[in-house]
Formats: sequence, structure tokens, C-alpha cells
Amino acid sequence: MTVNLQAKRAEYARNAVLSASPARLLTMLYDRLLLDLARAETAQQEANWPVASENLLHAQDILAELSGTLKPGVWEGGENLQAIYAYSLKTLMNANIGRNAVLTRECIDLLEPLRATWHEAAALVPALGATPSAAMTPGGTLGVG
Repeated sequence: MTVNLQAKRAEYARNAVLSASPARLLTMLYDRLLLDLARAETAQQEANWPVASENLLHAQDILAELSGTLKPGVWEGGENLQAIYAYSLKTLMNANIGRNAVLTRECIDLLEPLRATWHEAAALVPALGATPSAAMTPGGTLGVG
């Protein structure tokens, strides 16, 4: 019974991602990034290194995806955001290698305001008269895609 429920949850999550607009995908990535970092920080504080590492590695994967899809030349703040992603990736690697919850917290404090800002921007996309997909294309409202 549990396996069937897990399979249904996985299918629901997959469908949610496949049907999400680009703006929604971006906010979902940020939400998961911050969830991973919170879990990693808790695990680090409890000296549960395997769980901490797993979450830090997943957070790094998300940052790599965000960095890889960012189009820094499309908008004025793009290069600065790229630098934040690069710094965060390096810091999270060091947090994992050094088992350092302070570095994980530093990234949480750096990235949480960005998460909130992307949520606000994504909510404005329809108000700006852009379709979500247009907003995420080169030259679009959010400058990522």
C-alpha cells in the first residue's frame, strides 16, 4: 500500500513540474533549494553527515541549473545574479567538505531574499501583460529560461 502511495505522489510531482509555467518552475526550484538548505543545516547541527551531504549536493545541482539557464546579458542584474550563484555553489561545496553549518546558513541568508523576489516577480508576470512562457524567454520579463 505504501509503495502505491509513493508512486502516486511521485507521479503527481512529475505532472506538476511538466505542466508548470516557466515562472512557476523557477519559483519551485527556489523553494526546493531553500528546503534542501534548511534540511542540510539541521542535519549538520545534528552531525548527520550523510543527510547533510545529500541535501547540500541537491542544492548545488539546483544552483547549477539556475546558473546554466540564466541569461546574464538580457537584464542589468544578470551578471550579479550569476556571481551570487557561483559564490553560493563554492560556499556550499565548502560547507559540505568542511561540515560547516555556518556556511550553509550564509547561503540561506543570501538566497532566501532572492526566492521571495522571484515569487513576487512571477506573480507580476500576468499583470505585465506577458504570458509566462514569453516572460522567461530571452528578452522576457524575468530574463531567465
